[in-house]
Amino acid sequence: MSLIEVRGLKKSFGTLDVLQGIDLTVEKGERIAILGSSGCGKSVFLRSLMLLENPDAGKILIDGRDITAKGANVDEIRRSMGMVFQKFHLFSEMDVMDNLCLAPVHLKGMKREEAERKAMELLGQVGLVDRALAWPTKLSGGQQQRIAICRCLMMEPKVLLFDEPTSALDPTMVGEVLAVIRMLAKRDLSMLIVTHEMNFAREVASRVLFFADGGIYEQGTPAEIFDAPKREKTISFINKIKYFTYEITRRDFDLMQMQGGIQNFGEKYGLDQKHTYRLQICCEELIYELLDRCYPNRDDVDLKLTVTHAEADGTTKIDIDCGGAAYNPFEQAEEDVLSVTILKNMSKRLEYRWENDRNIIDIAL
Repeated sequence: MSLIEVRGLKKSFGTLDVLQGIDLTVEKGERIAILGSSGCGKSVFLRSLMLLENPDAGKILIDGRDITAKGANVDEIRRSMGMVFQKFHLFSEMDVMDNLCLAPVHLKGMKREEAERKAMELLGQVGLVDRALAWPTKLSGGQQQRIAICRCLMMEPKVLLFDEPTSALDPTMVGEVLAVIRMLAKRDLSMLIVTHEMNFAREVASRVLFFADGGIYEQGTPAEIFDAPKREKTISFINKIKYFTYEITRRDFDLMQMQGGIQNFGEKYGLDQKHTYRLQICCEELIYELLDRCYPNRDDVDLKLTVTHAEADGTTKIDIDCGGAAYNPFEQAEEDVLSVTILKNMSKRLEYRWENDRNIIDIAL
């Protein structure tokens, strides 16, 4: 039995037909990213699954139970799902622990002591044990969103729904929330994620849906949607996200070739010369730092650079996937490592993680 079945889902607002007959089946363990331009119905679709928007037609079956059926126990069926919104919706008059324990105690009959133990376990997983008694107003946006995710997990849902979970965050906080969702993805939790973070969707999703014209315009694996979209509007949307990749297998790689590629990338997609130069400097300094620290005394290396530019918001990102020894360049003192000083001065966000014996670095300029 499928985890979610949607049949002929329709929703209009006055004369505006937002959803025009959506059919979708979600299996257990699937991680589905939902993409599309603003106003295409992504969030309306997600909210409809919880009946936060009442469909005009169609059926929605959650774990075999029709939440749209007359007389359905909507509140009970909803408990199979957890939803994380753009805004965090934490109760400001309660501290973090009370926010986490409220629903499982009152709705599931869990003992308070058991709920607190579970809450502390989840807070440990997202790095916020020390904020258990803090008030939401004293937390950063990224911390509040991590707490909101924990609150969903307290109810042990079968599927998590994320409605643009990073859109309300300062760019410096986006990485911490995406890191939590990546962690959940590794546990094979079922998820539907409305997002504008293209690299994140490519990395995490097992299936990608592109919404347009009131429905699922095109769908496929991340490789199919991002690398070989077939339909016109998908192609147009994906092509707004520009990529440049460069793989390094030898310490004595051709630096000029890489920098020339970045220069051509900048010229092709309209980056001004100052921005392109900053991009080149960041890549050069960081790559040499990683080669020295991750591959000491070795000529054969394994590093992949990806530069991404989004026309929609003008954001340029540098992603580096490097093997060898674990090394976080951002933990080094600025006075000891010149590249750290340069990167911190030039970047909006710096993120490092050690994953599957690889150094993963994400930088936003």
